[in-house]
Amino acid sequence: MARHDFQLSAPAQSEAVELAAEEGHDTDIPSNLGIIKGPGADGLDKEFDIEKCELSSRTSQSGPSDEFNAPAEAANPNVIGWNGDDDPENPLNWPSSKRWGTVAIVSSFTFLTPLGSAMFAPGVPQIMEEFGSSSELLAGFVVSVYVLGFAFGPLVVAPLSEMYGRLPLYHACNCLFIVFNVACALSTNLDMLIAFRFFAGSVGSAPLALGGGTIADTISREQRGTAMALWMSGPTVGPIIGPIAGGFLTQAAGWRWVFWVTAIAAGVITVAGIFLMKETYGLAILNHKVARLKKETGNPHLKSSLDSGLSPKDLFLFSIIRPSKMLFTSPIVFLLSLYVAVAYAYLYILFSTFTSIFVTNYGFTTGTAGLSFLGLGIGSIIGQVLTTVWGNRTAQKHIRKGDFEPEHRLPLMYPGAVAMPIGLLWYGWSAEFQTHWIVPILGTGIVGFGLLMLFMAPNTYLVDVFTLHAASAMAACTVMRSVFAAVLPLGGQKMYNALGLGWGNSLLGFIATALIPIPFLFVRYGKRIRTKYPVNL
Repeated sequence: MARHDFQLSAPAQSEAVELAAEEGHDTDIPSNLGIIKGPGADGLDKEFDIEKCELSSRTSQSGPSDEFNAPAEAANPNVIGWNGDDDPENPLNWPSSKRWGTVAIVSSFTFLTPLGSAMFAPGVPQIMEEFGSSSELLAGFVVSVYVLGFAFGPLVVAPLSEMYGRLPLYHACNCLFIVFNVACALSTNLDMLIAFRFFAGSVGSAPLALGGGTIADTISREQRGTAMALWMSGPTVGPIIGPIAGGFLTQAAGWRWVFWVTAIAAGVITVAGIFLMKETYGLAILNHKVARLKKETGNPHLKSSLDSGLSPKDLFLFSIIRPSKMLFTSPIVFLLSLYVAVAYAYLYILFSTFTSIFVTNYGFTTGTAGLSFLGLGIGSIIGQVLTTVWGNRTAQKHIRKGDFEPEHRLPLMYPGAVAMPIGLLWYGWSAEFQTHWIVPILGTGIVGFGLLMLFMAPNTYLVDVFTLHAASAMAACTVMRSVFAAVLPLGGQKMYNALGLGWGNSLLGFIATALIPIPFLFVRYGKRIRTKYPVNL
């Protein structure tokens, strides 16, 4: 394809990267927008095709390439696109009620699936007793295996959505989520329950993998912040409400009703989605339009303006190979992913042990044991609010000064890095000496605060550093943290039995302390490291 001399302006480039990151793919995979109109480097208005961008080399280095291809096919009558800026088929032009209704349904499911990961935790002692198992390994794994599905589900769901659209994936995964939760409720042994929990987590990852893209499809940039906040409230609020509701439900009706209630709620949302949701992915909409026009006109040469020419094989390779390559060849991706993974694993160690600790040490019932998760939840909310406010102000300040670097995102990790070991030591030793129950819960609040501070900043940093391939970098981080969160909690109860709550949590705190230099290292040397170790994709 021919090269052109113009450059992509910073605003247009930023929009391309932001859109792709929200949709969960790299910028050389089709988006719902396709072409950005904006000023070029010479100040004249131009159109930039954000899918058919061609880097000067196949290398993701310290920053993005500014060379893009012109939309050479714009005047080709065989290329089918939107009928102007006000095309009613474009989801951005749908009535407001339809657009926000779609966001509400997706956000509801995004709330339900993380809730399912934690709602089940208070019922673990009941399950182990019913199935006659005393294995502490399985007691931890039956909780954490759900998040293992979060690691592998998006690797399949995301590329399939690029080929067939978002709607079929939503409907299929939502229906399977109901099926697997019903299967969990009907499980007759622990092995069945663990297997179906994994499958429920895998298909339950769909709204987490596709929700950002649906919002980008339907909501303008001016209103997208509100929609993203609504969507992201699920992963934040779900783990707070889940254990509380699950504790009382398990006590009143038994652990199986946790899955029945989840399946019923999922069924209501799924039915609403089937009747009210429409396809929002621009590429899929235009592909249907092309198929219709081919049949009507008999012209076999028609194609979508958003068609990047990528084969299904390429889409799968980009979704699976790229994240793995970035994880193991980039020190930035590996070390930040490691830090996030350890912090995330600590969360699931606490999830899988809270019920037994507070029931045994403090005499909580199965119902009130769910309240022990409140500290983690409230601390996480405080961390998320502080991260959003502080992060936005810091970035805007440096952008106004003209000296913004991706490393300006990472000081947000400093308070989280310090809070994590303090919270673990506070929780561990107060529970060891059986102080009043509020004291260890306050300690877990500090852990939750630290977790969110450590979780949010690296993702934003990876978007800024890897730009065109930001989604692959975030996918690498997601896979590593999900695997750690599924595996490390398996030894949580054994660790506490061997070392006690005080020294067991001190061990976790010492590891967290050893990782503290990572954000300081990247703030100081990050630019040098990403320049020295580019990722060849």
